[in-house]
Amino acid sequence: MLGSVVVGVGIAGSVRMRDLLTPLSSSAAEKLSIKGFVSRRTLDDQQGVKQITMTEALSRADIHVAIICTENTSHEENIRQFLEAGKHVCVEYPMTLSYTSAVDLWNLAQQKGLVLHEEHIELLTPDFKQLKKDICGKTLEKGTLHFTGGPLKPNFGFPAFSGIARLTWLVDLFGELTVTAASLEEEKENKYMKMTAHLLTQQHKPLTWIEERGPGLGRAKHIDLQFQDATITELPAGQREPVGLFMQDLVLFGRKLQGDVSAAELQAERSRILHCLELSDRIQQLSEGARA
Repeated sequence: MLGSVVVGVGIAGSVRMRDLLTPLSSSAAEKLSIKGFVSRRTLDDQQGVKQITMTEALSRADIHVAIICTENTSHEENIRQFLEAGKHVCVEYPMTLSYTSAVDLWNLAQQKGLVLHEEHIELLTPDFKQLKKDICGKTLEKGTLHFTGGPLKPNFGFPAFSGIARLTWLVDLFGELTVTAASLEEEKENKYMKMTAHLLTQQHKPLTWIEERGPGLGRAKHIDLQFQDATITELPAGQREPVGLFMQDLVLFGRKLQGDVSAAELQAERSRILHCLELSDRIQQLSEGARA
């Protein structure tokens, strides 16, 4: 059994604790045993789990794994602390708010022989899995992915990082991309922002990614994908699965801890994650340059 600690007990942290307490039967998640949670606030027991200090989490010999569910701005420091202490790490996306720091952390994990896993439940959703099947074999001409949602919370970073799940969709569907232009419209007094990134596939086909957030904007993904022989403007429903998204991710993390994921799969995942972070860096640079 691998003793685990959950760092941050917001919505994601609470779900992680629930899943650790009731892991999927006969899965790799059963090898993880929760030993406590860490929070900046002083809290009562959560789901029967006791609060411990960060110092305790880093130093206890019976804690082997940290699951980090804090604000995005804290991820890099938290990951580094736990890796330095010899603990495996699972972190909610984005791992960091810069490409270079992510490379540093991955190198540190490799040097220490530890697993560093970035959660990407958006790739496990029924609508994404069905969309991927539906476009298989089709030739893209151009496309748009437009995400809308409520105002962005503080400490979540630039929209290209906080919204990296949408960028990950595009990279997973269409391969490595290049950023050609990017801009950010912001009305801080109205808590409104709109980021637009123009991308090119390796076949030089244009993709546009828009993140738009503000009061009254419903959480939704709008797609317009034009192929040589078809146009897709609505996300397919996909088949609902009995196992929750976070549990599927926890099982994948558990399989990595057991050495059950091939080196080729791990390398492909690392390449995709770092490519997305590099694109996000470039989008931020171009957006801020355009406003300067």
